[in-house]
Amino acid sequence: MELLKRTTSTDKDFKALVVLLDENLAQRDGEDNAFYAQFNGIIQLKHCVVYYLDDIPVACGAFKAFDETTIEVKRMFVLPGHRGKSIASKILNELEVWAKELSYSSSVLETGLRQPEAIALYKKNRYTIISNYPPYEYVENSVCFKKLL
Repeated sequence: MELLKRTTSTDKDFKALVVLLDENLAQRDGEDNAFYAQFNGIIQLKHCVVYYLDDIPVACGAFKAFDETTIEVKRMFVLPGHRGKSIASKILNELEVWAKELSYSSSVLETGLRQPEAIALYKKNRYTIISNYPPYEYVENSVCFKKLL
């Protein structure tokens, strides 16, 4: 049985998944990780989603306000053994629905060139590549996306 739960960054399952996400990113990004880590804190995240499969938390995502009309998707992660099953798309869709309920009209996000599966996910979900926004505008490993909700 699958369940998508809306929560906040205080949720223990969300926090546990983010620890695994951060470990994964540290391996992929190497010395660049310290730069990215400063923008990936979860203390103030009020809009988080945890995906459960048979009562086990296997994926997460979140968003925060980017400006008055736009959200920024953050902290997307699926446990390696559960990838390739459209779980990330389900989380992304839930985040977008939630954002629309809160009257946001667009979504932006940043991911790394060393995360080709993330790039494929966002393209599959109709995100388009945009110029890198601050603080990523001069970061060669970053690619930014936007979607109208």
